[in-house]
Amino acid sequence: MSRRMKLEVAYLGRAFHGWQKQSGQRTVQGDLERALGELFHGHEIPVVAAGRTDAGVHAAGQVVHLDPPGPIPPDALVAGLNARLCREIRIRSCRRVSDSFHARKSALGKLYSYRARWHQPTLPWRHPRAAAVQPIVDRHAFENALGLLAGRHDWASFTVTDAASESTIRSLFRVDIQDRRDGVDLDFVGEGFLRYQVRRMVGALLEVGWGHRSLAEFRGLIEHPEPGAAIRTAPSHGLCLEHVYYRSCAAVSRGQSKSPR
Repeated sequence: MSRRMKLEVAYLGRAFHGWQKQSGQRTVQGDLERALGELFHGHEIPVVAAGRTDAGVHAAGQVVHLDPPGPIPPDALVAGLNARLCREIRIRSCRRVSDSFHARKSALGKLYSYRARWHQPTLPWRHPRAAAVQPIVDRHAFENALGLLAGRHDWASFTVTDAASESTIRSLFRVDIQDRRDGVDLDFVGEGFLRYQVRRMVGALLEVGWGHRSLAEFRGLIEHPEPGAAIRTAPSHGLCLEHVYYRSCAAVSRGQSKSPR
């Protein structure tokens, strides 16, 4: 029987230097693998995530897989990890899956949300996953620019330059805007995202909404990709990985545990 486990992980990114383990830096992967080592009495257990989030970026539905060195019920793995992790990281669910499941390679798409607020919060515990930015002054232009994003494009203008990187062409399936009392939430659903892509898309959208960039200039960033284009990068703490999409991932047994949300 397969021992592979699929975990759904949530974390507040402000405490971490991103997902990926790095020497001398506190990361989500590093904390999770440390907790696994404690739970399994010193065994080194690598975890594979659906995607790497950057420093300060949050997750409500990051997905990872791991192969425990011995049998363990899903509910015991959830309880054991949550007892050893800091409050900024929570294991939300666990299920046993087949050995063919891969958190990154099996993913069909991801949902990222960006929460922009027009004012700094008046209470320190409000909006821990939102970024305070200047209010937009041209809502019509902002929404028109937003409407240009969906589709299959070369996103080179919206990522960092790296000659050795893979293709910068991706499909963005859906873009939504939701009004909040003091700002907006922007949802992006795509097959995959490049480094800084969502934050640079949001930054460019805000530039249009502030009147600092024309709609034609914004369209040009999409239709005529310019690696390293001069675009504002929106603050990291407004971005959250909300969900990772997979084909039906049936558990190989009835063992499944989900922690309270």
